[in-house]
Amino acid sequence: MTNIWTIIQYLILGLVQGVSEPIPISSSGHLVIFRELFGIEAEGLSFEIFVNFASLLAVLVIYREDIIRIIKNGWLFVTKKSEAAKSDFNFIIYLIIATIPVGVVGVLFGDAIGEALSNTKVVGVTLLITAAALWMIRNLRGRKNDGDLTMKDAVIVGLAQTIAVTPGISRSGATIVASMLIGMRQETALRFAFLLYIPVSLGTTILEVPDMVQSPDFQAMLIPHIVAFIASFIATYFALKWFMNIMAKGNLRYFSYYCVVVGLLVIIFL
Repeated sequence: MTNIWTIIQYLILGLVQGVSEPIPISSSGHLVIFRELFGIEAEGLSFEIFVNFASLLAVLVIYREDIIRIIKNGWLFVTKKSEAAKSDFNFIIYLIIATIPVGVVGVLFGDAIGEALSNTKVVGVTLLITAAALWMIRNLRGRKNDGDLTMKDAVIVGLAQTIAVTPGISRSGATIVASMLIGMRQETALRFAFLLYIPVSLGTTILEVPDMVQSPDFQAMLIPHIVAFIASFIATYFALKWFMNIMAKGNLRYFSYYCVVVGLLVIIFL
């Protein structure tokens, strides 16, 4: 029977995933740090993908109206060639294009990524890289809206997302940094980053489900995993709502400070 301390540990891991997924501080990197602190050995990406799916559900809830509108208008453009729906149709195409690079990288280097997740020194260094990137865009204010995006923009953001397969490089951070560097408004950058997160997370989860379910560790730790899943969903929901306000005010420099402090602490002490 699972002891209460193990459940508390996984509750904390779920909260860490949920809080750090939407904000640009790297959820995978923070899971590595806390697993190291708790002495929990990780084999592969099953747990990360499981709690990441909970984060995905929270994102779907928050962006449900945008998702429904985009799908409806995309279908309307395909069936009736409505010019009013063309912008949302193009948005779907750009999301698909931006998803391809990280999908290829994930298939080719998935095992190597899993091994890298056990290295806290890598996380410390990449958190410093994340800090530098966030500092670079701290004062940017773009003008591009959803309808102003181009194929080139989609490719650039998609390539930026591939960098985030490295632990400590924030996925939301990498996509938001790239989006703002090419001139997107904060709201557009945030929406594109998190709608792009949906196909990537969903695809990764589907591919990992067989190994996840068959894993002896998953079966033996079912209750802690469920606790972590629920915690991740709730924490992601509120963290993303909070981050949307942060983006509107342009206060990304505080996340840069945070990543510097945590990165240095990890390099020195872990």
